[in-house]
Formats: sequence, C-alpha cells, structure tokens
Amino acid sequence: MKYEIVTLKEKIVVGLSARTNNLSPDMGAVIGGLWNRFYNEGIYASIPEKANHKALGIYTDFENDERSDYTVMTACETTAEPEGDEYARYDVRRIPAGRYARFIVHGDMVKAVASAWQEIWQMDLPRSFRCDYEEYQDDNMDGNAEIHIYVGLMPPVNSNEP
Repeated sequence: MKYEIVTLKEKIVVGLSARTNNLSPDMGAVIGGLWNRFYNEGIYASIPEKANHKALGIYTDFENDERSDYTVMTACETTAEPEGDEYARYDVRRIPAGRYARFIVHGDMVKAVASAWQEIWQMDLPRSFRCDYEEYQDDNMDGNAEIHIYVGLMPPVNSNEP
C-alpha cells in the first residue's frame, strides 16, 4: 500500500469521543454510534468556526500498540478552540504536529477504510502511537469517497524534526 510522509502543523478538533479497543466485540457499535450522534444529533452542524467541511475520525491515547484501549473521536477541525458554557457538550483535542504517513483511499467509506487499516496494521511503520486519523474529503456515500488516513510516525533518528 502506497503512502507519502508529510509533516503537519497542530490542529484543533472539536467533536465527540469514546473509549474502545480493536479486540472489543462492540468496537464497531461504539465507533458507528459516535458517527451517528455526530451527524444525526446535529453536532457537526453546530460546531463553530470549522476550518473546512471535512469530517475526521481520530484515534489517540494508545498504550503503544493497536491492541490496547484508545480514544476514538468524530470531529472536525476548527480555526479556534470553542469557549463558553454553550460548547460544554463538545470534546476538544489537538492533533499533534509532526510526521505522518498519509494513505489515500477511494471507495465505500466504511469498507475501504476498514480494508486500509487491515493493511496498515501489517506494515512495519515507525509508529508514534500518539495520534492517527482519517480525513473524509467529502460525504460521498455512493462508494466513490476519498479518504486520507494519517498514521503518526516517530521522528527520524538524530533529527530535531517534531
């Protein structure tokens, strides 16, 4: 599976989150439930100061491998951190700046992403296990979606790079 190494700036993201595990029998229900709430309860529509129209599926707080519990978040990037009590229902996080392997996937949003992750987990990447995420370029549900998957990488050895 082809990828390119990119260096990204920090992103502020706002949305909903939950904890799960890849080996948990309810993992799909947890993640699917977040996406359902994100769109059907108006969370996406109500998030202020979106940086763009893209939805993000974020995976963070790992314990150094893909078999441990982690936080999953459905979110969008914002230009500023929301303030005030009216935003208390949102979770706010930061996608850390740094090096990422970027994979570009086309196809059915669910099937193409699941298949890509199966391949990524088999790859020998120098993963940081700080943050990985999916960036949905559009809401194309006809099986022709474009999704960018970013996998956090360790900094190069003997480098001052983030």
